[in-house]
Amino acid sequence: MRKRDGVDAIVEQWAVERPDLETPAMAVFGRIYRAARLVADVQERCYGRFGITRADFDVLATLRRAGTPDGMSPGRLTDALMLSSGGMTSRLDRLERAGHLVRSPDPADRRALVVRLTDSGRALIDEAVGAGLAEQQRLLADLPAAQVRRLEDDLRDLLLSVEHRAAEQ
Repeated sequence: MRKRDGVDAIVEQWAVERPDLETPAMAVFGRIYRAARLVADVQERCYGRFGITRADFDVLATLRRAGTPDGMSPGRLTDALMLSSGGMTSRLDRLERAGHLVRSPDPADRRALVVRLTDSGRALIDEAVGAGLAEQQRLLADLPAAQVRRLEDDLRDLLLSVEHRAAEQ
């Protein structure tokens, strides 16, 4: 017999109150939402040990994985993280005060800025990404490797479908 979770109870309640509803989508997205919230809480605690928030991590990780010492413009960072320019500015201010990144004039365009990791910011993100990945792996430890790979493929398909359908609106 399959184990039950909180989403099963919600779906069953709807089946009693509204038997006309088709609820598989509710079950899928309810589980994704709940799993994402739990993982986000674990990640936030993990990154907190490094003195950063998940939002800070996202900025530092985006700069780090860009793979270039030349940095990125604040606009490219904003686009990559799907933020408003105001939201990005406050993150950059906080991380610059902490010594994890610097903003400097773009040598190719004096009107523009470039954001770069400092040596301490690079060391911090390298340590934090390792710790965060270890937490994610710990959370998946009860699942066999083949199931994790299948889940990865299924979630990719789901995301591509959702992105496609969301763009239709």
